[in-house]
Amino acid sequence: MSDPNDLSVFLDLGWQRLTRGVADKRAAARHPVLATVSPEGRPEARTVVLRAASRSAATVEVHTDGGSGKITSLAAHPFAQLHVWDDTARLQIRLSTTVQIARGPDAAQKWQDVPAGARIAYGASPPPGTAIPHAHAYRKLANRDWFTVLTFEIESIELMQLTDPHKRAVFKAFDGWAGAWWVP
Repeated sequence: MSDPNDLSVFLDLGWQRLTRGVADKRAAARHPVLATVSPEGRPEARTVVLRAASRSAATVEVHTDGGSGKITSLAAHPFAQLHVWDDTARLQIRLSTTVQIARGPDAAQKWQDVPAGARIAYGASPPPGTAIPHAHAYRKLANRDWFTVLTFEIESIELMQLTDPHKRAVFKAFDGWAGAWWVP
């Protein structure tokens, strides 16, 4: 049995849940909530799909339509949090990040990996967030020019597990992910 006070074991659990979210469409980490700030300084949150997670690079990745409002927000404020609630593990994961936006030639290789049937999610006419006269007054397009890769460079990982007793730890890139226990 592992030591419940071992920070590295707790961090391992967080990464295990994140990487499972990439591989398993039913895993809680598959659909994190992305929180950003609009150019006007207003908070925004939306659900996204986790496409990659790399512990060695300390990054996670999301694909999106380049016409979506989150791109405008991230261009103005390239910082975001991703939030996962994993009910099975009773674990909250918060990733504080800096975001890199890639599209066009910078995203071409990733586009090649997107299944043909899934490409329709990238590109809409009119663009996402546009008011329309009725629910289906738009067209979905498989437009490589709108395919955008968001790479979230993780600066800190906060884990809080709501077991008995609760436990919480914060791990930061600048200290080599050593971590520290925090009061839940």
